[in-house]
Amino acid sequence: MLINKPADVASSEITPRRAYLSRRAFMAGAAIAGGSLLAGRRLLEMASPADVVRAGAKLSTVKGPFGTDEKLTPYKDVTTYNNFYEFSTDKGEPAQLAKDFRTRPWQVKVEGLVQKPRAFDIDDILKLAPLEDRVYRHRCVEGWSMVIPWVGYPLSTLLKQVQPLGKAKYVEFTTILDPKQMPGQRMRILDWPYIEGLRMDEAMHPLAILCVGLYGEALPNQDGAPVRIVLPWKYGFKSAKSIVRIRLVEQQPINTWNQAAPDEYGFYSNVNPDVDHPRWSQKTERRIDGSGFFASIRKIPTRPFNGYGDQVAQLYAGMDLRKYF
Repeated sequence: MLINKPADVASSEITPRRAYLSRRAFMAGAAIAGGSLLAGRRLLEMASPADVVRAGAKLSTVKGPFGTDEKLTPYKDVTTYNNFYEFSTDKGEPAQLAKDFRTRPWQVKVEGLVQKPRAFDIDDILKLAPLEDRVYRHRCVEGWSMVIPWVGYPLSTLLKQVQPLGKAKYVEFTTILDPKQMPGQRMRILDWPYIEGLRMDEAMHPLAILCVGLYGEALPNQDGAPVRIVLPWKYGFKSAKSIVRIRLVEQQPINTWNQAAPDEYGFYSNVNPDVDHPRWSQKTERRIDGSGFFASIRKIPTRPFNGYGDQVAQLYAGMDLRKYF
């Protein structure tokens, strides 16, 4: 098997030293301002997950069931090299343009073919299940990849709350539409809002997570705050960011990139080295691992399903993955 080794490294141990020390300095300063360092720590220990997010402190997590022991992409790279077209098509700009993006209040409506439609406040989402550390490989369709310690729990946990009907075959995700906060939405780069979708069995798979953080902290705005989807066996654009609606439907959704360029972006978008993008090969990828960008980034072979074939290949048994790309 290619993976299946749980990530049992504490967040403080996998965070680059400078970022970890900066976070500790912030927490200490906040505690002293409140009275004493000891009192501040006790308050954090007693806080709910939602309160911790508001305080900007570390999330309380448990070890997740999946992971990889590959070298992590440094926090700095994960948070400054981002595909988030709602802010900018330049990967270096979302970190700055999203710094004032408001993630409170926030609701995710779950509706459609369900028995109990419901609007989940972000605090409800944070309290719905224990938050898990899951170290996943992240593969972009453009040919670069990262290894990221996400924080979340199975998407199925949320979906079960609304009791899907038997005729629900697909799950559609809609992200926020807010051109005032998102300058990229003022341009007709794509048909906004951004929409993605999954087949029901994909959405219910334990690898698919509802994600609220990374590196043990709440999601930075440029990485899809306050809540996103993470699907490690698919290309990154399938993992919808800053979602506000989840709808269970009978017909396959028309996802945004597939609508914009159907010959380049399929509905399934499983990582597949044997199916090239029309403009570049998918046989190798550039792993961003802290060793430098572009010329110095090492190229590695791309693995089917991004290395998660043992977990998800059975979902596509009998399918022509060249046709259903």
